[in-house]
Amino acid sequence: MTVEVRIPSMLQKFTNGEKLLSYSDPATVGDVLSSIDADHPGIGNQLFEDGELRRFVNIFLNDEDIRFIKQMDTELNDGDVLAILPALAGGS
Repeated sequence: MTVEVRIPSMLQKFTNGEKLLSYSDPATVGDVLSSIDADHPGIGNQLFEDGELRRFVNIFLNDEDIRFIKQMDTELNDGDVLAILPALAGGS
């Protein structure tokens, strides 16, 4: 089983410019994010605060926000795609 993770440009400095990461046999979203943190030092500080996903970091599983599924305990299947999307702010 393989899951792909799309990395936004602002976090690619932690992944040596990689836009897409692949992980084999992860059971949950939390497993994948833990693996990313272990493989790419520093990225975890951007994703987590006090052990919880930062509120401005959105994780989508196949275009569905994990906050409306089982959050970090969301189960994964072969071919799933996770996208890390930092919330954008701004305006005039």
